[in-house]
Amino acid sequence: MHKCVRLRNKCYLNLMPPPSVWCMCNSRKNEQNDLRSLNIACQLFWTHHERFLYMLMDYVPGGELFSYLRNMGRFNNNTGLFYSSEIVCAIEYLEGHIKLTDFGFAKKLVDRTWTLCGTPEYLAPEVIQSKGHGRAVDWWALGVLIFEMLSGYPPFFDDNPFGIYQKILAGKIDFPRHLDFNVKDLIKKFLVVDRTRRLGNMKNGAEDVKKHRWFKSIDWEAVPQKKLKPPIVPKVSHDGDTSNFESYPEDDWKKDPPVPPKDLEIFKNF
Repeated sequence: MHKCVRLRNKCYLNLMPPPSVWCMCNSRKNEQNDLRSLNIACQLFWTHHERFLYMLMDYVPGGELFSYLRNMGRFNNNTGLFYSSEIVCAIEYLEGHIKLTDFGFAKKLVDRTWTLCGTPEYLAPEVIQSKGHGRAVDWWALGVLIFEMLSGYPPFFDDNPFGIYQKILAGKIDFPRHLDFNVKDLIKKFLVVDRTRRLGNMKNGAEDVKKHRWFKSIDWEAVPQKKLKPPIVPKVSHDGDTSNFESYPEDDWKKDPPVPPKDLEIFKNF
């Protein structure tokens, strides 16, 4: 069994009151169908009763990447390089040691979407400006993530979301001195406001990313084959070990009232 580390901070069992809006129910079913064939993503399973809609993912006992990052403060260059290369492959829909989670607002795109959602520090300019966005936002987010993994904080932050958005649109990046020259160059090329000039979103797609100097030591054929040695090996004593996750209260659900029968009709064949 590969000890995987999950990306993004979602508990593996998500409980939520059944929504009374059909579009949310329908989009989540589509999300489940679209992810079934991808080994890079935690698979989704659904069930419900009169009080909750249950969203269950594969249990990945290794914990969450951001938990390790917070505990360590920041990653060294080699650790950041490992996880960045795995994410590049994940964006290409190739398998690796990592698992992608948190598909709460996922949708299948043909071209673009105008939905405004996401962690403020990771939003691309075209999302904030409601210009319509597609896969180019993944490369922007990867640039933000690489910066945060190696610095311990995101490149754009403020006390409120609007301040964050202003800094994103301004595009000014203050790099800490310890960052490698090549990784700074890579981050700059990801965090380009003009998405037509953003690395990963041009003619050669991910191949341009893989050929960047910061990735020169990476054997790209070895990444999806899980031949690279992970810098962080989670301690897992058994398949159901939960020690790599925070404890969550288990009785909060008691305060939520049952859903009216007319609203439950939406989930009749769910």
